[in-house]
Amino acid sequence: MAFVARFLGRRLAYTYEVVEFEPGRRITMRTTEGPFPMETTHTWEPEGTGTRMSLRNRGEPSGFAGIAAPVMAAAMRRANRKDLIALKAILER
Repeated sequence: MAFVARFLGRRLAYTYEVVEFEPGRRITMRTTEGPFPMETTHTWEPEGTGTRMSLRNRGEPSGFAGIAAPVMAAAMRRANRKDLIALKAILER
């Protein structure tokens, strides 16, 4: 899958491959091309009367990204939180 994101004001293009898929429960994707290797897992599980979705990103940045890893990790958490809030609003409409 081709994926384009904006992060810290930059356009990042990745190609992902699906490495794990359990319909309605989990999908894990790993980059095959992009600025640095990354793995993303989305999981869904029942919670109360709804569904809880979790997102986990793992990666090993190199070069400048490796030096700035702690700052980038915090920025990724903020970006993910913002995206998930927007997704929740869309799904609840």
